[in-house]
Amino acid sequence: MFDIGFQELIVIFIVILLVFGPRRLPELARNFGKAVGELKRAFSGVQEEISREVKLAEMKEYLPKPDDLKMPETSVPKEKEEREKGE
Repeated sequence: MFDIGFQELIVIFIVILLVFGPRRLPELARNFGKAVGELKRAFSGVQEEISREVKLAEMKEYLPKPDDLKMPETSVPKEKEEREKGE
């Protein structure tokens, strides 16, 4: 994703050290670590939600439709038809 080498990281660290000073550097690193952790948790939550929805959609493909679950009409036995006609 980022093509940053070791030398570039050292330059970035020196610039941050000069801008914020050595006293605030541990606090900045701690806050940065917390932010990265929160982002990772948020992304993993979104990823889990997407995979859950994909699995649900795949399962719905294999489930029968409500119309397919209707019982077929059974024919009324002839004896019952004859009794109903006679009445």
